[in-house]
Parts: sequence; C-alpha cells; structure tokens
Amino acid sequence: MIHFVQNIIYRTVKQIEERKKKNTSKADIDKKASNVEIEINHLIKEFLFILVAIASASFGLKGFLLPNSFIDGGVTGISLIVTALTKIPLSVLLVAINLPFIILARYTISLQLAVRSVIAIALLAISVHFVPFPTITDDKLLVAFFGGFFLGLGIGLAIRGGSVIDGTEILAVFISRKTGFTIGDIILLFNIIIFSVAAYVFSIEIALYAILTYLIASKTVDFVVSGIEEYVGVTIISAQYEEIRLMIIEKMGRGCTLYSGKRGFSKRGESLKTTEVVYTVLTRLELAKLKTEIDKIDKEAFIISHSIKDVKGGMIKKRKLV
Repeated sequence: MIHFVQNIIYRTVKQIEERKKKNTSKADIDKKASNVEIEINHLIKEFLFILVAIASASFGLKGFLLPNSFIDGGVTGISLIVTALTKIPLSVLLVAINLPFIILARYTISLQLAVRSVIAIALLAISVHFVPFPTITDDKLLVAFFGGFFLGLGIGLAIRGGSVIDGTEILAVFISRKTGFTIGDIILLFNIIIFSVAAYVFSIEIALYAILTYLIASKTVDFVVSGIEEYVGVTIISAQYEEIRLMIIEKMGRGCTLYSGKRGFSKRGESLKTTEVVYTVLTRLELAKLKTEIDKIDKEAFIISHSIKDVKGGMIKKRKLV
C-alpha cells in the first residue's frame, strides 16, 4: 500500500487508542494498523472483483442472452423467463427475485455476505438497465456458449469478491442444512424445474440451448472460483520419509509437512510402530513427476492424493513448474 496511506492508517489507529484512554504500546498500535491495512487491501481487491463481475455478467446478458431470448439457470434464468412473458424490465426482476435469497443469506450464512450481495445485485441491475451493450451475434450456438461464459465469469468473480449475484447457491445451502440433500443435488433439481418450465412455455429447443448455456456458465464458475491451477494435496506414508522429504524440497522445489503417526496394521497385543507422514501440496501437472521420484526411493510407499480448490502462502507459487 502507498506509504502516505499507511501513515494515515497508523495515525488514525493511534488517535482511536488515545481517545479510548488506553496506554497502548507502539508494537500494539503497529499490529492494529497492520490489521487495518490488510482489511483495506482485501476490501479493495474484493470490490474490484465485484465491479469486473458486474461488467462481465451485464455483457453476457445484454450482449448475448437478452437480444436472442435465451435463458440460463438459477435466479437469472427465472428473471429472464418472467421478462420474456411479462415484459417487466430484467433489472427490476433481478433485484425483486434475488431479495428473498439475500434475506435468507443474512440468517443462513452471514450479514457481510448479504450486504455485499445487495450491493452487487443493485449494481448489476443498474448496469443492465442503463449501460448500453451491442448485440454481438444471433448465432444460437455462439449465444449459448459466450452468453454462458460471460455470465458464469461474472458469477464466479462475484463469489471471489465475497458476494453473489444469483441467489440459487444461498437457497441450496439453506435446504441442504434442513435435509439430507447435497448443495449440488438441490441446484440441479432447481434448474431441472426451470428448464422444464422453459420447454413448456417456449420450446424444447430453447430449453436445450438453456441447458447448454447453464453448463458453460457453471463450468466457468468452477474455473474462476477454484483458480486457474488445480492443486493436489498428497499424503505419503513410507519408512523412507526422510529421503522423500529431501526429494520434495530439493528436486520438486516444494515444501512439505511431517506428521507423527503410528502404523495401524498390527494384530491384537502387538505394539504399533511409529512413523512420519509426509504431506505436500503441488499442482496436478507435477503429480506424475512426484510419483516417479517416490518410486525411485520406495516402491511400496502408500500415497493418497486429493484435489484442493486453492492455496495461499508457502512455496507453492514461488517456483516455476519443473
């Protein structure tokens, strides 16, 4: 952050502490100022995510879907269907239909999410209503593909910014807590109903294109939310753990963590053998090389790998792939 802004934050925190008549040390003031600086940095970054999300979703709606009477899944899909049937402006429906879900978010998830979502949806409605976008194409396949892509990009960036512009996920979270269904099951059922209505009201062809639009949008959301790279967490259990640890650091250029554990494969009455468990995180592209290097050390090593949405810190982003 710019130096003079840091000074302003420090002086403000210091004045607040003085007004509280607390004899706060310089180290404590520095710590509090640092925390405020981090919060402001994150807030700016998240707000930029939301602004780009609004631009992308608006472009997808007005540049592709709306001019060609296409629909999508979720609350946006409901809004598009109602707009086509009643001629009520989409901007009004985006706010009206999302509002109950935002109120639900206040009690189901958090007040912060609800407030940010209100701001994001209001900005989206304003953008859709007032900002002119050219109609890009009337080719149905291109409309479905790129309309879904830009709408999904907007939804995904909004989530990265700590908000939602489509309340479907909030409803799914709420229902999943009350029933045995997963969030994915609920969203799928919700969209099946929407596409069935579209097939009945409009035509089967429009419903099929709507499904295509939804699939592209959902994949784009997954891509944006999960990050560009796919990370894999790998747990390795081997008697040669020290050699494996050094290999991960020296050859792979990655960090790792050792957990103390005990081997559970022992008969009744036999003592459990202690061992060290190696855990590391790397990209999916490096997984094959890691397994090759482990085989060189211990072919009998027990390896468990699982997908990770995203990572922060450590050595994972500090070195290029090798």
